[in-house]
Amino acid sequence: MASVSLRNLHKRYDSGFHAVRGISLEIPDGEFLVLVGPSGCGKSTTLRMLAGLEEVTEGDVRIGDRVVNDVAPGDRDIAMVFQNYALYPHLTVRDNMAFGLRMRGTPRPEIDRRVQAAAESLSIEGLLARRPRELSGGQRQRVALGRAIVREPAVFLFDEPLSNLDAKLRVQMRAELARLHRRLRTTVVYVTHDQVEAMTLGDRIVLMNHGVIQQADAPLAIYRRPANRFVAAFIGSPTMNFFPGRIEAGAFAVAGTEVRVPLDGEATGLPAGPAVLGIRPEDLVLAGEAAAVATVPVDVVEQTGHETFAHFMLAGDDHVVRLSGDVGARPGDRLPLAVRPGGIHLFAADEAGQRLG
Repeated sequence: MASVSLRNLHKRYDSGFHAVRGISLEIPDGEFLVLVGPSGCGKSTTLRMLAGLEEVTEGDVRIGDRVVNDVAPGDRDIAMVFQNYALYPHLTVRDNMAFGLRMRGTPRPEIDRRVQAAAESLSIEGLLARRPRELSGGQRQRVALGRAIVREPAVFLFDEPLSNLDAKLRVQMRAELARLHRRLRTTVVYVTHDQVEAMTLGDRIVLMNHGVIQQADAPLAIYRRPANRFVAAFIGSPTMNFFPGRIEAGAFAVAGTEVRVPLDGEATGLPAGPAVLGIRPEDLVLAGEAAAVATVPVDVVEQTGHETFAHFMLAGDDHVVRLSGDVGARPGDRLPLAVRPGGIHLFAADEAGQRLG
């Protein structure tokens, strides 16, 4: 096992595109770190520089106590699992898992021991004689994981490994990966665009956009205290509701309406001026008429069984409230809404949208 350090890491392409812009990260030994963000944010490029598949333009990549910028991928003591599995179609599962060890001259008894142990840990010991075409998507992904495990690397790298699986298999494989990390305690750097994977798998999340780290923190810390509007909008489904307006005398006045939301906690001390109010759908709650800060007409209702999502328009924008599944909201109903204590987030009104307070 080993720690990973990225120091002032840049990636510029010959076209002039600046994909990664000065990233610095310290990943302690044994951490499960998730790089997440929209397509084109630089997360996969960062992973590929760590793996040695992309040349570093500027900065250092350290694995353990050595700089590996000029070290070949095969000599970095890493194992990488790809989105497309990258299995050899003409080899059996056993031979796919053993291939890397054979190339390194590992003795045959040790290869057999490692392959058998990895296969048993992933419940694929009955598949060792099959070829990839005879396997389901989930089984192929387990084989790809097994091939990485047998190498016993210092660092595991995952590049969107679950994106080709259906929803049910993704849930199952998330649990498998969590168990695997708990058992091996090897350093993991995991890339995904799926915020659910990031929230459920990561000890820490690094949220990127335009090649820059927007926030790096524990999953719930990012969810509860996003650093800016981009983070607040990206993490959480449905996304956070945003209301432009002004802070005025201990309340927030929503632009274009008569709605005033009382501020609480640290928000009460913010100076008056333009701002954007953020409220997550679950922090909008049904209230009695006397306590309601706004009564809104329901536009669209989405029922998922245990939850109901009611959409409403306010000041020309669509917003959503998350309700219990037994709430019988229908289009045309008027819902009296209040804000749960601690559910207010305030951001600067400029493009950067940094958190206020």
